[in-house]
Amino acid sequence: MKIVNFVSGGTRRVGVQDGDAVVDVLAAHQAQAAFGAGAESLLADTITVIRHWETLKSGFQQAVSQSRSTGAGRLQLTDVTLAAPMVPSTILCSGSNYLSHNQEKANADVSGKEPEFFVKTGDCVVGPGDPIVLDNILTNKLDGEVELAVVIGKAGRHIPVQDALSHVFGYTIVNDVTARDRQVRRRPDGSYWYELGRGKFFDTSAPLGPNITTADEIPDPQQLMVRSWVNGELRQISSTSQMIWPVAELVHFFSINATLKPGMVIITGTPSGTAWSVDAELGGRWAGTDGMVPAKGYLQDGDVIVCEVDAIGRLENPVRANR
Repeated sequence: MKIVNFVSGGTRRVGVQDGDAVVDVLAAHQAQAAFGAGAESLLADTITVIRHWETLKSGFQQAVSQSRSTGAGRLQLTDVTLAAPMVPSTILCSGSNYLSHNQEKANADVSGKEPEFFVKTGDCVVGPGDPIVLDNILTNKLDGEVELAVVIGKAGRHIPVQDALSHVFGYTIVNDVTARDRQVRRRPDGSYWYELGRGKFFDTSAPLGPNITTADEIPDPQQLMVRSWVNGELRQISSTSQMIWPVAELVHFFSINATLKPGMVIITGTPSGTAWSVDAELGGRWAGTDGMVPAKGYLQDGDVIVCEVDAIGRLENPVRANR
């Protein structure tokens, strides 16, 4: 099932993407009583839905089924505006999680040895079609990174690797937008260090969507192709099988620091093909494969970046200069 948030008539609602349609779950419930009494409060937002999924799941399935036969709550995808499917309180981020990305960039001391841990919040999130803001006061080297994102569904601390996937509600896509000239710093001896706070956390630095695909539709998150395009040119292509630390390991890793809670998101790193790879000033070196087009530079006003993960969909965002 693909959980979405959409805007219709100025109101933001939780829905289900069903082919080329969106099922307004609340409207379907009001028409067909798909849920029990008092369900309206549980359908108010995606994180509440995730917290109560075991109670709501059958109602969601019924709403979709009935909408196909009766049309109740069914809207054409072209008639609604998709928003980010959720606004997580916390986005736990793993950097340097693909060998191919490590081969194209200047590396930190822990690159490839342990996940590079940084954090974004819901303040960074925008949805499908929303602009990524190029703020020239902040950065002149704005870069994008396609990443599989893991949505936590069940709380836990010190989660064993073998139990980790049972804590996953579903998966979505995040574009880990990065200010490279804020992230990568050079020492006098020519070596590099990272400042991940200013390089990663800023307005519009976490486009997220277009949906959350529930975990039952992705039984093995390590068998998904990930791709990105800028202005139609293929920049990144790889498989999640190439992660250094797979999803289960990352859930375990982050749960050592904090109790993972429903609605938290973990992003899992990006493969090679970023604009950083062609920036020798910041230690970049091209490590692409056949079919990939080296970046002509960093993201510019008017560019369009598309991120894709198999079984989930495509997340497309334009780049707009801050005027």
